[in-house]
Amino acid sequence: MLEKDSQLEKFERAVLVGVITDETTEEQANEYMEELAFLVETAGGTPVKTFTQKLPKADTRYFVGSGKMSEIRAYIKEDDIDFAVFDDELTPSQLRNLENEFNCKILDRTLLILDIFARRARTSYAKTQVELAQYQYLLPRLTRMWTHLSKQKGGIGMKGPGEKEIETDRRIIRDKIALLKKKLSKIDKQLLTQRKGRANLIRVALVGYTNVGKSTIMNMLSKSDVFAEDKLFATLDTTVRKVVIDNLPFLLSDTVGFIHKLPHDLVESFKSTLYEAREADVLIHVVDISHSNYQEQINVVKETLKDIDASDKPVIMVFNKIDAYKYIQKDSDDLTPPKSENIPLEELQEMWIAQHNTPAIFISAKEKINILNFRKLIYNKIRDMHAKKYPFDNFLY
Repeated sequence: MLEKDSQLEKFERAVLVGVITDETTEEQANEYMEELAFLVETAGGTPVKTFTQKLPKADTRYFVGSGKMSEIRAYIKEDDIDFAVFDDELTPSQLRNLENEFNCKILDRTLLILDIFARRARTSYAKTQVELAQYQYLLPRLTRMWTHLSKQKGGIGMKGPGEKEIETDRRIIRDKIALLKKKLSKIDKQLLTQRKGRANLIRVALVGYTNVGKSTIMNMLSKSDVFAEDKLFATLDTTVRKVVIDNLPFLLSDTVGFIHKLPHDLVESFKSTLYEAREADVLIHVVDISHSNYQEQINVVKETLKDIDASDKPVIMVFNKIDAYKYIQKDSDDLTPPKSENIPLEELQEMWIAQHNTPAIFISAKEKINILNFRKLIYNKIRDMHAKKYPFDNFLY
């Protein structure tokens, strides 16, 4: 059973730790650390300092080198830090070693994301999916968890399955995982029956990186009230609404947002939720054009869609938040290649349309900019698909 939130969690202070390996650039590493800080804030914590180190690969004992580890340990002690968050998944031995050295709560990116999902889940379906992912994460870490959980006082990263005694061994956890999978399978069959009742309607799914405005677009198009806020993973439960544009009905679904290094167990657990994307007739890929690294976010979404066998769908690219786009003009003597923010929005739009054979539009869902053209683009795409899929319904047009 999931524990209730502690009112003290919002005051927990965290240090963030990451390594810049041979496989990542410094710019990518900084992007990951900024995202990790946002994850901590979403969980209710306060990131106070970031530590990074260049290494060929993460240290097998402490994730970072011994010198950097000593520096972090001294800072944690001097500034009364509550927990340390590492930007990659830690091994059980790394977790144990770091807890012994730092004498504070240790989380990795995976556990932090699982914690946020546990807090955001509202329906029985989502809660079951999260609980399954949590147990799959805990299974190889049982020795460490049962040794240290008794010393913890709750808070961020501790919103997991209830604490058990040492006799809660791997066999019992595996039995629990099997039961959760059986429960999800039963719910999936119920949902499949519901989906069969949606005949003769084109199905559209909103996909995209987390916090790009999918729920805002969902609310705008369906005139519904899907929860939306400026936090990561504001929406976990898939919402399906019937939308009508100029007398043309279709089904629109909002899906969980994607993110860098989304835990594998979580992707596996939420494949059923992502069924809406996999079974959709068309995808609306929402992008935050104001984000400095939006192109990499596009790639993350494409990779995740590939993982769930949904990469072959027709796509409408929607570049949202044009009201927040900031154009920074380069100095005339600056010879470095231009970044997206060095290109005027109008020119960026022309470049994208010229380079990609994909319908695209630039909007602001929040400020209602270019919405009429957006609705027209959707209407034309769905009308054509409906005519091909349901030819005997052509009288609608």
